[in-house]
Amino acid sequence: SSFDVAVVGAGIVGLAAARELIQRHPSLAFAVLEKEQEPAHHQSGHNSGVIHSGIYYTPGSLKAKLCVQGAALCYKYCDQKGIPYKQCGKLIVAVEHNEIPRLKALYERGLQNNVPGLKLIGAKEIQEKEPFCRGLMALDSPYTGIVDYKQVAQSYARDFQEAGGTILTDFEVTNMEMARESSPESEDGLKYPVIVRNKK
Repeated sequence: SSFDVAVVGAGIVGLAAARELIQRHPSLAFAVLEKEQEPAHHQSGHNSGVIHSGIYYTPGSLKAKLCVQGAALCYKYCDQKGIPYKQCGKLIVAVEHNEIPRLKALYERGLQNNVPGLKLIGAKEIQEKEPFCRGLMALDSPYTGIVDYKQVAQSYARDFQEAGGTILTDFEVTNMEMARESSPESEDGLKYPVIVRNKK
């Protein structure tokens, strides 16, 4: 088969990229190639499932910006698609006095990153939130959540297919090579499409 664009790997990153590309360029033919029998078979289906709030990254960095925006978009997408999640929150706990300055610095970093709902809480509030936890002070991050990312990836796959994309499973890419063809669009009269081969 011939496609305009082929994405290698049907993990959550490959599926998200393919989904976005086909929405932006619906006139092109897209395929996702996956060596396993199903999408999200490896790391995308075997992780902690945390929806990170964006506390840790350097303020002003792309990681910080994308983490905060990504969490909001993840919750919104799950709501739209009926994918269950739990916005359970997270406590980052200082158990020694020398950890408190670092905890406060993390709090300030989270504020600079525009993480919603952050607050510092004392020992009594820690116990109220988590009876089995002991600490002097904690950073409460209520926006942190958990979700089954395999379900999210499978939903991306459905979106991609409903938009006209093709997912080829049991298709292990073993070789890529450039093919030369004449093309009036390129300066040297050549274009270089990629030929993808699999084990079959």
